[in-house]
Amino acid sequence: MVNCCGLITANKDPVPLKSIEVELEVRDHVATVVSTLNYENKEDKPLEAVFVFPLPGDAAVCHFSAQIGQTQIVAEVKEKQKAREEYDDALSSGQQAFLLEESEQSPDIFSLSVGSLPPGESASIRLDYVTELAVQADDGLRFCLPAVLNPRYQPLGSGGSGGSGGVQVTSVPASLVPYSLSFSARVSSPRPISKVESSCSLDSLQYLNSDQTQATIKLAAGHKFDRDVELLIYYKDAHQPTAVVEAGQASAEPGSLMGDPVVMVSLYPEFPQSVMSSVASCGEFVFLLDRSGSMGCSINNSKQQETRISSARDTLLLLLKSLPMGCYFNIYSFGSSYEHIFPKSVEYSQQTMEEALKKVGEMGANLGGTEILSPLQHIYSQSCIPSQPRQLFVFTDGEVGNTKQVLDLVKKNSGSHRCFSFGIGEGSSSALINGLAKEGGGHAQFITGTDRMQPKVMQSLRFALQPAVVDISVTWDLPKGVSVTVLSPPITALFQGQRSLIYAQLTGQSPKAAEGCVTVKYSLAGHPSQNQLRFSLKPAEDTGSTVHRLGARTLIRSLEMEERERRGQPDGGLKEKVVQLSVQSGVSSSFTAFIAVNKADGEAIQGPLVRRNIPISRMCIVKVNLCSFSTQNAMACGAPKMAFGVLRGLDLCGGAPTTVIPKQPPRDPLLQLVSLQQASGCWLLDPALSAALGKTSEEVDKSKPAPVNSDVWATVLALIWLHGFKKDAKEEWELLAMKAASWLRSQNAPCLTECVEAGNALLGCSMQKDVLGL
Repeated sequence: MVNCCGLITANKDPVPLKSIEVELEVRDHVATVVSTLNYENKEDKPLEAVFVFPLPGDAAVCHFSAQIGQTQIVAEVKEKQKAREEYDDALSSGQQAFLLEESEQSPDIFSLSVGSLPPGESASIRLDYVTELAVQADDGLRFCLPAVLNPRYQPLGSGGSGGSGGVQVTSVPASLVPYSLSFSARVSSPRPISKVESSCSLDSLQYLNSDQTQATIKLAAGHKFDRDVELLIYYKDAHQPTAVVEAGQASAEPGSLMGDPVVMVSLYPEFPQSVMSSVASCGEFVFLLDRSGSMGCSINNSKQQETRISSARDTLLLLLKSLPMGCYFNIYSFGSSYEHIFPKSVEYSQQTMEEALKKVGEMGANLGGTEILSPLQHIYSQSCIPSQPRQLFVFTDGEVGNTKQVLDLVKKNSGSHRCFSFGIGEGSSSALINGLAKEGGGHAQFITGTDRMQPKVMQSLRFALQPAVVDISVTWDLPKGVSVTVLSPPITALFQGQRSLIYAQLTGQSPKAAEGCVTVKYSLAGHPSQNQLRFSLKPAEDTGSTVHRLGARTLIRSLEMEERERRGQPDGGLKEKVVQLSVQSGVSSSFTAFIAVNKADGEAIQGPLVRRNIPISRMCIVKVNLCSFSTQNAMACGAPKMAFGVLRGLDLCGGAPTTVIPKQPPRDPLLQLVSLQQASGCWLLDPALSAALGKTSEEVDKSKPAPVNSDVWATVLALIWLHGFKKDAKEEWELLAMKAASWLRSQNAPCLTECVEAGNALLGCSMQKDVLGL
């Protein structure tokens, strides 16, 4: 009989994982994370505990060890199949063993197996990784500890074996997660730390010195596992270009990656203001919207909040109103199948905008699974429009299982477009969202907690409207006798104020006090430009092997992608190179795993092992009518095969998608006004505009200066209202307001000053013409 004392799952199985302790150390924009997982077997049989969990997609896992009593066992990195065989052999012989491996489908999913934990025994598992923190549009640095793993949809024929990227996941609602989480962070930087924000409850920030360059912060007790643990760290004087040189390991072979110094260069390009103030008037804008069942969940898990799909609809409204006249656009949506509003991209006009907005308003989270590969293939099969650079915007909650296939496709087509990606809600795959932007030369954003989607998306539209940076090259000037081997893939995109990282191995002896120089050259709007950084070759102190491991991780990811591209062809032993580099650097890869075996003398553990799958939080499973069905009749209904047996948004009895339309809250006044704007940028003088401004038609008509055209009057009023009452949301409406001001200037309207004064009097504002862009 199973002893059910202690923590149990929803199936009444005891859970041997009791707590997780996470310590974060942030140095400038690099994070080191130490996680300790504490296990205890309170059953009367030996256990094998299996825990599938998420990590940041770009993390370099670099340490794995187990503490049993007074014995510590440090894991080694070995080729994955050999590690699995060693693990199985150890369990068969009654030894304790520990295995940590990365999913073959997605680099942000890991599986941890704790084997042969005897009755009454405890074990502490330590896992370390390092990662860079992403720069946000407001100059904050984002760290995310994934605490939520939603089921990943596995399309037919994608090669996965169910679960999240080929591994089986046990997930439960957040309220049923049966272990605790503690989290503390220490932040240090050459510049003062101005603030730390989070969507989770934090204890107050504690500064450790008077110049506020070091601080600690903790997660408040009682984390509910209903969201990822996200920190946004802000430094004063924002971000400056830097280069950090890290000495090679004395024990490593000279000339090897770990034996030579490695430099990490952080560049923040600054573009001329004259170029930045101009907005492109052309482009092909393709919007790809996830309409799988999970998009019907709320963004921040609150019953009162809007759903992911409703927020996406509002965002598409802002995007469509902000597009420049003369561009082209189309909107695709996907689930188990995909749809498009137009057969191919069409020119932006009042007619096409209205048609698109009508279709957008009807979109629900009712297309089933999350098959993003097929619509991407279709989009890439469409010929590009001459002189209209293609910009792809992808909105998804990131619950896919074939991440690597998707990223390989985006990289293959990276020369024809830029890709801007948006991860919506808790648990979206960082590997997918960041990977889409990285391989597509765009920018990634995550919308979680109380974030509004609209300002983040509009920031990316600003990036898309910037002139594309082309002809990017990187050159190095180093002392004689020092050579450089670049570990990072070539830079394919540069954006104002956004960091570009370069890792490089330095070989050879450099003189004392020697300097190096790296120059990035590029062409922007037809003008050649460059950014240059001089740096000391003297190794930094107290960085350990962090830079080497991040450099190794970068090179490993590049080699893995190249191996997938050349699979089935002669590839020069790419897999072997990845395994060798992974073993040498101690950094995980898709071809290797960490293995630790307790070989200490002791009694062999007797009896068959009982397997216990450790549950992790999931946030959103859309209920469906399962009726009575088998796999065969489900497929006959048109339902695809899905991981975990979760069929989202499909009524398997009838085979047709079902949609539950929640009661819509009153429309936001800003969106109400924006919805009335014409494609040209102007507003029409009608009762709907008067109502949006909070006035009667009579009041608006009576206040209009006699010589002023009605549309000019309406547009001036809309601009005054935006600047006067929605200044805090300027990021959301700034582009469409610029379009409106441009339309006004094109009208050469008389009496604009009188018009603005009359508008101010009517609306109770005091806006100046220049503030309105006039």
